[in-house]
Amino acid sequence: MMARAWARLFLMETKLYLREPVAAFFTFAFAPMMLILFGSIYGNHPSPMLGGRGMVDVSVPAYLGLIVATVGLISVPIGTAARREAKILRRFRATPLPPAAYLTAQIAMYMGVTLLGGIALILAGRLLFGMRFDGNPLAVVAGFLLGALAFLGLGMTIGSLAPTARTAQAVGMILSFPMMALGGAWMPLEILPESIRRISAWLPLTHFVVLMRGLWAGGSLGSHLGDLAFLAATGAIGGALAARFFRWE
Repeated sequence: MMARAWARLFLMETKLYLREPVAAFFTFAFAPMMLILFGSIYGNHPSPMLGGRGMVDVSVPAYLGLIVATVGLISVPIGTAARREAKILRRFRATPLPPAAYLTAQIAMYMGVTLLGGIALILAGRLLFGMRFDGNPLAVVAGFLLGALAFLGLGMTIGSLAPTARTAQAVGMILSFPMMALGGAWMPLEILPESIRRISAWLPLTHFVVLMRGLWAGGSLGSHLGDLAFLAATGAIGGALAARFFRWE
């Protein structure tokens, strides 16, 4: 009975997310549109500056960062704060379902839509531009899920602390867009000045992009222990803060 109720809750949350035009756009369409735009301009010819890979070859794993950042830092905080503001969280707490059921359904839903957004981007790169992939699929999925969890933890923290959905939206955008610009999600890190790269080394999105690009090109998880540790620490700290400050009303 509990499993069936959880599944229905998960499906309901997924449908509500997909019916939100802005959230659906940034999850499923924004990154593929960026890829199509810049892929049409620059093509996917091998470049010495990119280690012999094409622009699309390095952009697809980098643009996965756009998806995890927008879902984690924008959709999650807005959704959490909006539900609290509308008294929906308080009603969930009053149901027979334990609070953990709602929270795990939320996490599973956000992880699911993030993964689907990544698949849509990869299909666009492969079908439209013949994107190269030399990595281990399981390693890439593991790195992607770790990064998604890290940003989900940050987003839950913002949503827990923000008093309103408008505040959550503002904070999420203030954090996400500079991070995308400096972390290699919009343009390759190789073309950024050295001073900017030193700053970006402290950003979680930079470590996610470096991890994805490395795994995409055939690197192993063991060769990216620093990136994995940074993302794991980010997720752990974000999750701990979210658990500490989460409010149902």
